Amino acid sequence: MRTTSQHEIPIAQPLITDEEKRRVLDVLESGQLAAGRRVAEFEQAFSAYVGAAHGIGTSSGTTALIVALQAAGVGPGTAVITSPFSFGATASAILHCGARPVFADIDPRTYNLDPQAASDALARTPGARALLPVHLYGLPCQMDALLQLARAHDAIVVEDAAQAHGAVFGGRRVGTFGAAGAFSFYPSKNLTTGEGGMIVTDRAALADRARVLVNCGQRAQYVYEELGYNYRMTEIAGALGCAQLAHLDARNARRRRNADRLRAGLSGLEWLTLPFEPPGCVHVYHQFTVRVPRVRDRLARHLADLGIGTRVYYPQPIYASPLYRRLGYGDTHCPEAERAAREVLSIPVHPALHEAELDRIIEAIRRFDARG
Repeated sequence: MRTTSQHEIPIAQPLITDEEKRRVLDVLESGQLAAGRRVAEFEQAFSAYVGAAHGIGTSSGTTALIVALQAAGVGPGTAVITSPFSFGATASAILHCGARPVFADIDPRTYNLDPQAASDALARTPGARALLPVHLYGLPCQMDALLQLARAHDAIVVEDAAQAHGAVFGGRRVGTFGAAGAFSFYPSKNLTTGEGGMIVTDRAALADRARVLVNCGQRAQYVYEELGYNYRMTEIAGALGCAQLAHLDARNARRRRNADRLRAGLSGLEWLTLPFEPPGCVHVYHQFTVRVPRVRDRLARHLADLGIGTRVYYPQPIYASPLYRRLGYGDTHCPEAERAAREVLSIPVHPALHEAELDRIIEAIRRFDARG
């Protein structure tokens, strides 16, 4: 039962400025609503921001993943090593290419794909020729180890960077390590266009094929070169993206300051494990995810009663879903992913938070009795 009259603190809150609203109105008044000049501007600006030669706008993060994989050469007969601890689009994109996901366990500190588990999965899986690591919660994967592994097995790497806009590993922004990277611009992301996605790559041939696939299989109008999709980004999304990109670094910096404040305020609680940021990584805190053994759900109810939003990302590994059980994944077992699914809880860290709200979150968690 709600015990406070204070306003609710949501788990996510998109920031939309007057400038962004004006740009959307400009698009509506222009009459050009499909992919056009504004999408092209956003593609160029975003790819330059992450440090890639090419950007291809798409209708969502899911469609960006599907096309990135397909344009990189993933197709029927390919086994793709990936994480089971992610949003379902990571694995479903592999299935949409006619390929087969192979789930490898996660590092319990980072929640990202464990390079040793990925190595074991590659060694035991015939036809495994691709890796799809996920930069979960805004924290980069250990890309040096994963790239070394990929080279040893002649495997393609495509990065799922849906939650990691601006995250850095070894001085380099994520999305630029593999053959391609895929981003999402869903409302809760660090940069949003409402819905939308982006493929980034340095490979001209991959970019060219991705553009054809996104545009109904056409390079020239009504000339269909292959079976493509209508996965184009809208002009409204392109206009929003350009405006949002100008604020991304400042908003990421605010997320990091909020994370520092939460970490300092919540330190010393023996029953609570705080997020880990390995050396050489810049975490952009799409989520601030704590680990709470035994009493996770009770803590979530306690915070809800105090008007503080939380979310479990994710309550089960992907392979435990009905679709994957029907596809024969019933015997899959990744102990660390399963333990994380029982224990993780994300609390607000977004850049719209005020100091008083951060104090409320900290005080509420410190008041929680974890002994019950």
